[in-house]
Amino acid sequence: MKLLVDLHTHTIASGHAYSTITENALAASRKGLKLLGMTDHGPSMPGAPNLYHFGNLSIIPDQLYGVKILPGVEANITNHEGELDMPLSYLDHLELILVGLHPICYQGGTCEQNTEAYIKAMENPYTDIMVHPGRPDFDMDLEKIAHASARLNIPVEVNNSSLSTIVDKARAQDNCRSIARYMAKYKGPVILGSDAHFWDRVGEFSEAVELVRDVGISEHLILNTSPERVLKYLALRRYQRSESNIKGFTRHKQGIAL
Repeated sequence: MKLLVDLHTHTIASGHAYSTITENALAASRKGLKLLGMTDHGPSMPGAPNLYHFGNLSIIPDQLYGVKILPGVEANITNHEGELDMPLSYLDHLELILVGLHPICYQGGTCEQNTEAYIKAMENPYTDIMVHPGRPDFDMDLEKIAHASARLNIPVEVNNSSLSTIVDKARAQDNCRSIARYMAKYKGPVILGSDAHFWDRVGEFSEAVELVRDVGISEHLILNTSPERVLKYLALRRYQRSESNIKGFTRHKQGIAL
């Protein structure tokens, strides 16, 4: 399986990552990647960039070292209603919106509450991809999440970092294997992500690839085998978002006032 896209990477702007977008792009180019997501953490994460960072992303070149750059965010779910920590006025101008749960940004709850928060965020028309559901920080019904992914056609990530660097590695691996099995069962779209916080991890998918092969996820379900597939999917999401706005979609408020 040849993966040409890494949509989940961080730069020094995230505060706890240690490479620039230039360094990440060079690493991506050397590994043969064609498409790179620049997805620093949303503002509720300690050390994360100010909103001005996201408002100024248009100055990033469209390509660096022959790699197309997708400026975006890893937005944080902030409550049981699945609200995000980014205003719509900023989300509207980003090319890639990843969404996930992080302990510092979300208070936690019961398995049912955590699952509901995750799925409500997945239903948000501004969400492109849901990330690292296998992290052991919160109990969730992973089968419900996989089923919702297939129903909504929202990709769920198999996160290589969760399999290799999380402190509670054994539980993380069990959770990742569980969600991957359910994704194979329900046949929802899948993204493999490095979650790189240093340039040498960009495009590192080895453990995620081994897992998806082991559980039998079909290669045609994995979007980042093709940059064209990813861009086509993101264009579809923009169209669906505009349709939702036309119909007066108001269910998913954001956590920061405009």
